[in-house]
Amino acid sequence: MLKVISLMKRREDMSLDEFRDWATKEHVEFGKQLPGLRQYRMSVVLADDPNHPYDAVSELWFDDQDALAAAFATDAGKAAGEDVAAHTSNRTRLMTSEIEVI
Repeated sequence: MLKVISLMKRREDMSLDEFRDWATKEHVEFGKQLPGLRQYRMSVVLADDPNHPYDAVSELWFDDQDALAAAFATDAGKAAGEDVAAHTSNRTRLMTSEIEVI
């Protein structure tokens, strides 16, 4: 199982409340349209702290790298990427394999 973690910093002109609404209400609708997506989580910081390098973390699970590539090659995947670019000033993506410890 492939887990994609995206660390996101909101645009400077967005308040944390605006960003939280976008991340947890608007943007998740794009994720729901991705074919092959097995699980999806979005976490947003509780307090506004300009010293934090990121404001949110999204976690997406796919069967493998091919499933991820296929999902983001679709119109839904391209729209999701464009939506992130329009609402963030920085995004770091990590491709990981998750190991359950507890």
